[in-house]
Amino acid sequence: MGKCEAGSVALERPLNLWSLILDSVRCGGGGFQRKKSGDRKGSEKLSELLKQPEWWEGDEDVRRKEESLQCLKNVARKLQVEETMVEGAVDVRRLTKDDPGARTTLALLGVIPPLVSLFDDGDLCFRSQIAAMYALLNLAIGNDANKAAIVKAGAVDKMVKLSESGDSAVVEAVVANFLGLSALDSNKPIIGCSGAIPLLVEALKSNQTQPQQDSLRALYNLSISPSNIAAMAETDLIPFLFTRIGEMEMSERILSILGNLASASEGRKRISQIADAFPILMDVFNWIDSPICQEKSSYILMVMAHKSYIDRQAMIEAGIMSALLELTLLGSTLAQKRASRMLESFKGKGSASAPLSAYSAEAAEEERMAMEMSQESMAVKQLVQQSLHSNMNRMVKRANLPHDFVPSQHLRSLTATSTSKSLPF
Repeated sequence: MGKCEAGSVALERPLNLWSLILDSVRCGGGGFQRKKSGDRKGSEKLSELLKQPEWWEGDEDVRRKEESLQCLKNVARKLQVEETMVEGAVDVRRLTKDDPGARTTLALLGVIPPLVSLFDDGDLCFRSQIAAMYALLNLAIGNDANKAAIVKAGAVDKMVKLSESGDSAVVEAVVANFLGLSALDSNKPIIGCSGAIPLLVEALKSNQTQPQQDSLRALYNLSISPSNIAAMAETDLIPFLFTRIGEMEMSERILSILGNLASASEGRKRISQIADAFPILMDVFNWIDSPICQEKSSYILMVMAHKSYIDRQAMIEAGIMSALLELTLLGSTLAQKRASRMLESFKGKGSASAPLSAYSAEAAEEERMAMEMSQESMAVKQLVQQSLHSNMNRMVKRANLPHDFVPSQHLRSLTATSTSKSLPF
């Protein structure tokens, strides 16, 4: 019977803890009031739950746990008193750096609302605000409940406002927090509509390595949410990203962001406005030592070609046919599949033959407008087709194939006209 009772307590305890943290978030969202002196009595129910021994713990384990809990309670009390709040924030940062348990327990003890309230401090040196931000940063590591609670407490808008000071230490701390908080899907739209995106773009363009890397990763997180794409397209993020393609330490994530942006019409429109966007993306096909970048670049071009007749024409004029043929020989398995499918879809695209499957009304209007320039497109297509044979010989040499290699009938047929197909990859 004793074992059954212990097992029942072990199952019941986590549910009670989650109930308490939810109550804490509901009651603490931005309504924290500082005290000039004295300390607030902690919840007796919470204390008893946290001290309750697990069935496998001995007396020594229980004693250490009680001492640790008392230490955390003392830190939480410091955050209830104005004179010791900064000291409490520093303690939270230290205790939560490498301790997942301390992150959960301190959140249950209610430290998040007072830490967020420190952002309202009139400290002109930003010492208290920076201490609070790094405490919250550590509380959020690997803890989705804390990430949600921090945002619910009103931290995002306050951090954006603090960053307007231009202080480099403040901006670095804010960007680091947005990186952590944006990892939670429910936080992405909230951060995106807060004004954080222009801040992150400016940090990305800075010469400071850590904020630059953190902002790039945060922008990738935010680009996953479709609701953020329009706001990202309104900044100069996309033009800047194209200037940095080629820097190998950034290129993979840059192409990932562009791939997410290309999923929405606002992102595609902005990409197509960039001078040499298509040649730059096509140049990535030559990165044989970076197959992931090949795959991401081919995905962007494939989506844009699928959605816009005008973009397809621009790609043809930029020489995408020969680039795709080369990719079918030298690319990764996935990149080869995408290149082959795109080549099939491009067959006959210099003329008025069937475009990629099922146009929307917008795409049909684009095609109607593009047809007015069809004569020039036809001439370009003829030039492209005339160069295919010589390009094939060059690509065979680059692929180290036998000198007597003969292209398959499938590859030869890619320049002929036929019905287009959709792009499932």
